[in-house]
Amino acid sequence: MDLLTHPPPRNEGVVFGAQLRAWRLARGRSQMALALDAGVSTRHLSYLETGRAMPSREMVLALTQVMDVPLRSRNQLLLAAGFAPLYCETPMNAPSMGPVRDALQFLLSAMEPNPTFVVNRRYDIVDANESARWILSTFTVDLSRFDPPYNMALLLVRPGGMRPYLENCDEVARKVLGRLRRDLGVAQARDSRDDALLSEIEPAFARLGEPRVPVEALPLMVGVNLRRSELALNLFTTIATLGTAQDVTLQEIRIETLFPADADSKNRLLVRRSDR
Repeated sequence: MDLLTHPPPRNEGVVFGAQLRAWRLARGRSQMALALDAGVSTRHLSYLETGRAMPSREMVLALTQVMDVPLRSRNQLLLAAGFAPLYCETPMNAPSMGPVRDALQFLLSAMEPNPTFVVNRRYDIVDANESARWILSTFTVDLSRFDPPYNMALLLVRPGGMRPYLENCDEVARKVLGRLRRDLGVAQARDSRDDALLSEIEPAFARLGEPRVPVEALPLMVGVNLRRSELALNLFTTIATLGTAQDVTLQEIRIETLFPADADSKNRLLVRRSDR
């Protein structure tokens, strides 16, 4: 993991250094803490951030691993450092993804009657089981005002969405925003769609009057309390990933399942399933 000692071309070093520093700050790490975890001196890390030195390929991978940088952004950092991207991004409809699609369909079916969504890094709902589709249609004011793939964050903040039927909307909103900020990464790693989504969502969350949610403060489970007239569901949400995925598409998939938090909610979901 040794660093080059001669100065790199100024523009290339500055681009990489700016991205590295942005990720370090986004993760709330000091130079000393990151340097210790990555096995490099603070001086070397400072040189990397200012563009006075360029990293080896191994150093880029070590730093991004320590900071848990998403694979998409690891590719961008590798490019900024002058290396080829390492991680592929395979379309979900590719033949090689057949086993993954089958596994997701199995999971969605097996989780019934618990509502389960497959979402991407933008919180677009890319698939869902029948119970999840029922949740969307029942607890959204006017789903026709939204274009598929439905975006969970926009369903929370736009008129006609879920806010009137979500009793703890602020709590859920904090969780969704925290997840989006983490998965969409720093400004240098985002595309125009990411920026458009965040620009629409940020003002809606500003009224919460709280600082940006640190990654470490994201709760393991968040309650979801839905009510529409006499129909009430008290649920909690869990998020699963596809383990140690080494493909950008697979790493960005999240499987979010809502479980009943009390006996009445459990019975209501069971009854709804039997009525289908």
